[in-house]
Amino acid sequence: MKSFSSLTEIRTQLSNDEISCLSLVNHYLKKIENSKTNSFIEVYKEDAINKAKEIDLKIQHSKHGKLAGLIVGVKDNISVKNKPLTASSKILKNFNSIYNSTAVERLINEDAIVIGRLNCDEFAMGSSNEKSCYGPTLNPIDLGKVPGGSSGGSAAAVAEDLCLAALGSDTGGSIRQPASFCGVVGLKPSYGRVSRHGLIAYGSSFDQIGTITKNVEDSALIMEVISGNDAYDSTCSLNKVGHYYNSISKPPKKIKIAVPEDYLSSDGLDEEIKSTLDAKIDELKSKGHEIEKISFPYVNYLVPAYYVLTTAEASSNLARFDGAHYGFRSSKSNDIDSTYTKTRTEGFGLEVKRRIMLGTFVLSAGYYDAYYTKALKVRRLIKEKTDEIFKGFDLIMLPSTPTTAFGLNEIKDPIKMYLQDIFTVHANLAGVPAISIPVAQHTNNMPFGIQLMANRFEEEKLLACASYMMNELH
Repeated sequence: MKSFSSLTEIRTQLSNDEISCLSLVNHYLKKIENSKTNSFIEVYKEDAINKAKEIDLKIQHSKHGKLAGLIVGVKDNISVKNKPLTASSKILKNFNSIYNSTAVERLINEDAIVIGRLNCDEFAMGSSNEKSCYGPTLNPIDLGKVPGGSSGGSAAAVAEDLCLAALGSDTGGSIRQPASFCGVVGLKPSYGRVSRHGLIAYGSSFDQIGTITKNVEDSALIMEVISGNDAYDSTCSLNKVGHYYNSISKPPKKIKIAVPEDYLSSDGLDEEIKSTLDAKIDELKSKGHEIEKISFPYVNYLVPAYYVLTTAEASSNLARFDGAHYGFRSSKSNDIDSTYTKTRTEGFGLEVKRRIMLGTFVLSAGYYDAYYTKALKVRRLIKEKTDEIFKGFDLIMLPSTPTTAFGLNEIKDPIKMYLQDIFTVHANLAGVPAISIPVAQHTNNMPFGIQLMANRFEEEKLLACASYMMNELH
């Protein structure tokens, strides 16, 4: 069976009886079995086959959902009922979820087939997918390089065609950065657009579930299904969900795009990525779109503010993993204090412990105002400046990443690794939607993307413009 580039293509063949959901599942199962990237950490073989048979019967009676034929993988921090859920951490060893996350439930209700769970950085903390208790995920384009993180397994699986699409989570770029590194489309929706029910929390005011796909059209269709208010998540927006899929064929006739010059002058931005972005700007101008270079004076504050706030939230969120309630418990403990201490020492990886300690420090007496309160004020300035930009522009355009995928074990300094997020944390701090679309191949043969951001809850516009750029720009 050949590879498929879109759900539309699959649905056409299903309706013409050229393939079945069962043959499709078997096709992907075989590909997963032969993969060397360590993307999937568990395959739901029996469940996927049974579900495929069930959907084939629905198709025969024209009673199937709008996602029939979609084979999807799910990041290992998003719950699937009665399946292990570990966030790629030893501390959740042997823990099984007792319910589906809202996003997964909505996919299943529209007849998508969940084929397995995907590797990620432990508790979604990382930019390389090297921080997993299951070992690193490898970039399918070059096995010596990382796929990005923390949703590296999701991006690598889609890029390698082990599933048609994947769910990931994005706290500071964890969908868009690996999408850029693997040459696929990664969408982080507005904060509150998709329910976080069933997502293991890292930074609760930043986390969002999003999609990794081969094209914008599939992303639009999946997002239409998983978006919307949810009684289980009080931060979920009541805003109406747009007709994302139908809108992608109707981009604005004239797009007004802001390009923050401060990003383009950032240290470490690859010259080839910069020149490609400049070429895309010139091409858009030649097609009659309005591009203006603007100032965004807070670039140097983005990463520090992000890491102060997210580590503080992580310190609080991860307090529940203590060996007393569920998951891993140290065999060396002999009382309640040693249970907590030894379980957390043995169960958490180095990066997770680093972030918990950073977060506890910035929340501690004497440092709270100096760090946490100040970071909140910076976040407010970033949000206000972003809101101001969107009063005059449809989109903000910038690189997705400063470089292409780097080598395994290449970045050992945590600060240098944190700076990988320099172009992506802006959208999370401001709560706006952002998408990375693949635009070119570097002379080092690795792909990279450009990033588009729109105003809050303007996913419809963002997806339409992203689809236009992928299809029309050369």
